[in-house]
Amino acid sequence: MTKNGLTYAEAGVDIDAGNTLVERIKPAAKRTARSGTMSSLGGFGALFDLKAAGFTDPVLVAATDGVGTKLKIAIDTGIVGGVGIDLVAMCVNDLVCQGAEPLFFLDYFATGKLDVDHATQVIEGIAEGCTRAGCALIGGETAEMPGMYSGGDFDLAGFAVGAMERGRTLPSDVSKGDVLLGLASDGVHSNGYSLVRRVVERSGLNWESQSPYSDTTIGEDLLRPTRIYVKGAVAAIAEGRVLHGLAHITGGGLTENLPRMMPDGLGAEVNLSAWELPPVFRWLAQEGGIEKPELLKTFNCGIGMVAAVPEDKVDVATWAFAQDGHDVTVIGRVVDGEGVTYRGDLS
Repeated sequence: MTKNGLTYAEAGVDIDAGNTLVERIKPAAKRTARSGTMSSLGGFGALFDLKAAGFTDPVLVAATDGVGTKLKIAIDTGIVGGVGIDLVAMCVNDLVCQGAEPLFFLDYFATGKLDVDHATQVIEGIAEGCTRAGCALIGGETAEMPGMYSGGDFDLAGFAVGAMERGRTLPSDVSKGDVLLGLASDGVHSNGYSLVRRVVERSGLNWESQSPYSDTTIGEDLLRPTRIYVKGAVAAIAEGRVLHGLAHITGGGLTENLPRMMPDGLGAEVNLSAWELPPVFRWLAQEGGIEKPELLKTFNCGIGMVAAVPEDKVDVATWAFAQDGHDVTVIGRVVDGEGVTYRGDLS
């Protein structure tokens, strides 16, 4: 007896759906083109011309990241476009902390069964994030892997490459007395969501519940995309020695990330009374019984990026970030010591 021949589609992988997705996302990727872009989606690799991008003696900088368990909320609610912006933000905000201008981005999207509409929304979000960062979406990979992911589950990873002229790396010359400028976040961003999900579960609410601290559902509020700080930072860098250091406030919060831009023997003194704790963090702290040290070590608490700036350059740095739409607050100083010292209180 002759067995019927199997096909890849019958095994759970739909190549035609993948090809459809590539065609659907080509216009979004094309919108992200910038100087240096040399190829469109669909090839075996992607090309980028550093000379055409304006660099003379470039040093390349690379970063990779994901979105963490925030993806679970996106999957549960079906609100998936914003996590594409998150994916870009987590990579490019790290790149610029090294002094690099993000140039191009590649994504990896993996799922058990490809939903072309959902995947298109995710990748259009990635393209929007690239537009906000000024980098080109030049390639990626869509992997359909039945048996690896169940239901509508999917995973994301991103990879960004940037460049700077040799000798302009950050942090550089961070000094005692430098002013710490805090740039406002757009909520929880993309860290701490394993704890966030536990708090929501403990509260008895669900993602569709009216938020007790905003005019949206809890799911919608928690899915607000991570803010991208790149264009303001690049503008400040272009002004000369305006920035001594940048710290992206991700996992580890202010407590763990500020020391990453400090040289040995210097630390940060932060005035917690300098800004207002956003309502989402007040609610998480109250509902979850989260103590202040844990809150500051887990979440951004309203500050998504911190710049260390010489006192005589504060106005220039503030202008550069404000031009890109960021709220800027003086939150502290660089001082002798190690780690982060807090004064005042979160309000």
